[in-house]
Parts: sequence; C-alpha cells; structure tokens
Amino acid sequence: MEKNQENQTNFVGFILLGFSSSPEFQGLLFPVFLCMYLLCLLGNLVIILLIFSSASLLHAPMYFFLCHLSLADLGLSSTIAPQMLQNLLSCTNTISFSGCLTQVYFFVSFCAADNFLLASMAFDRYVAICRPLHYATIMSYRFCIQLAAVCWLLAYAHSLLYVLSMCNFKFCASRKIPHFFCDLHPLLKLSCSDTSSVEMLLVSEGTAILLGPLLLIIFSYLFIAFKVLKIPPGHRKYKAFSTCLSHLTTVALFYGTLLGIYIRPSSTYAGSTLKIASILYTVVTPMLIPFIYSLRNRTMHEAMKRILRGWFQKN
Repeated sequence: MEKNQENQTNFVGFILLGFSSSPEFQGLLFPVFLCMYLLCLLGNLVIILLIFSSASLLHAPMYFFLCHLSLADLGLSSTIAPQMLQNLLSCTNTISFSGCLTQVYFFVSFCAADNFLLASMAFDRYVAICRPLHYATIMSYRFCIQLAAVCWLLAYAHSLLYVLSMCNFKFCASRKIPHFFCDLHPLLKLSCSDTSSVEMLLVSEGTAILLGPLLLIIFSYLFIAFKVLKIPPGHRKYKAFSTCLSHLTTVALFYGTLLGIYIRPSSTYAGSTLKIASILYTVVTPMLIPFIYSLRNRTMHEAMKRILRGWFQKN
C-alpha cells in the first residue's frame, strides 16, 4: 500500500543534517575527518603506485587484488568524504535528487566491489595454501583479470538495480536526511511511494550479495585452518598462517559494521547508530587497510625501498 501522499511537495533536493547542528562541534570534526580522508588517499595511492611500479607484484594474485581493493576503497571514501567535509563547513547542506542518487550508486558500487574482492582474495589464499602445486595454473594472471572484471561488473549491476528502483520515488514534505550522505535507508524513510519492493530487495538480494562472499571467505579459511593444523610445528606453520592475517583483519573490519546495517528493515535504524557505523566502513576502514597490509609486509617494504632508491638516484 502506498504511503500518504498529501504532504508531497514540489521536490528539488535534500538537506543532509550531518552530525550536529552546533557549528563549534562541526568545527572540531572537520580537521579530524580531513586528516583521516587525506591518510586514506595517501595510503591507498601508495599501495597502488607500489604494485603498478613492480611487474612481479602486479602479476602476483594477492597484490593484484590488493590493488583493486585499494581502488575500491579510494572510490568509496571519495564518494562520501568530500560531501561530508563540505557539509561540516557549509550552512546550506543541500544535495539535489540526481546528486543524491549518483552518490547512492557509487557508494553501493564500491561497497559491493569491496565485498567481492575480499572474497576473491580469500579464494587466492585458499589455493595458495591448500593447493600449492596447482597455484600457478589456477591463479593465472588471465584468470585474475577475469575475476576482477566480474567483481566490478557485478558491483555496478547490483548498484544499478537499486538506483533504477528508486528513480521514480516521490518524497514527502520533509526533505531532511538525518545522515551525512545519501544512504538507502534514510531515503526509503522519506519516500511517500510504496517502498516495500526495495525493502524486500535489500533484505533478500542485499543479504545474498553480502552473505554469499562472506560464506566463501569463511569456508576458505576453514579449509586453510585444517591445512595449517596438519603442518608440523615451526616457522613454516607460522609463515603459512601469517599471510592470511592482514586479510582476516580487513574482513573483520569491513563486515563487522556492514552486516548489521543493510540486512534489516530501514524502520529499525537509529540515526546516531547509523552515522557511527557508516563512519567506520566509509572512512576508518579504508584509511586503515593500507597500514594493515604494509606495516608487516616485507615485500611491500622492499618495493618502497626500490622506488625511493630509484627516485633519489635520478635526483
């Protein structure tokens, strides 16, 4: 049944309420989020540069997918953070309907791409540890390119499904979104149209898109754990499992907040909870991932040294 449309107005756009109506509080948040966004940009760009500058890294499946993961994280943060920073400084936090849907499209696309790429990385670790003799054959460079292309195409198609479903939505008198960006659930709450089809899509297809790759990750690491436990005690066992620690940490950060948000009805969400969780997976996690993969990674350190050595020799 359609919602009451008596309050429908000539709709021109939305007002993003952001974090607080207090200018002083927003002034304190701006430098914090600016630093986090700049760290995210710098860290992920360095990861991409290091991998593209080294043919051996680019053709190694783990680093190939890490490069794509950094691209997705750059896109995710850049879809959200600039608008958020502008709103922290601006008194008119408006965004047009087309701008809002565009933000929704890229936000969902990059989130889904992260999701599929993390599953691809788990499959790579499974083959490397459980089927090492067939690793080079299974995880060929051509197969990695095809798998990455499928990840991106599925992500864009998944996002397009939601945006096309929302294009003809009508909105009520209130244009205020209690969030710092255009997210699916706040938009559904404002609509005067019948949103049951999109709600059903979120709970069914959205849950499958999230849980499908997550189940692949879980089963991959169950097989990895059984394989590692059979290895005699010593350095080799630690080395086999240490290659998975960075990926497991990233999976925990990403899914820890995302699963609790997008697999239940929009009517159950509190604004403050949604904002805090959104900050974690749109800004904090993309900022931390470059450090997670580079701090203890000797291969990345050596690639960085080669680039710096070459740069200093030229100058």
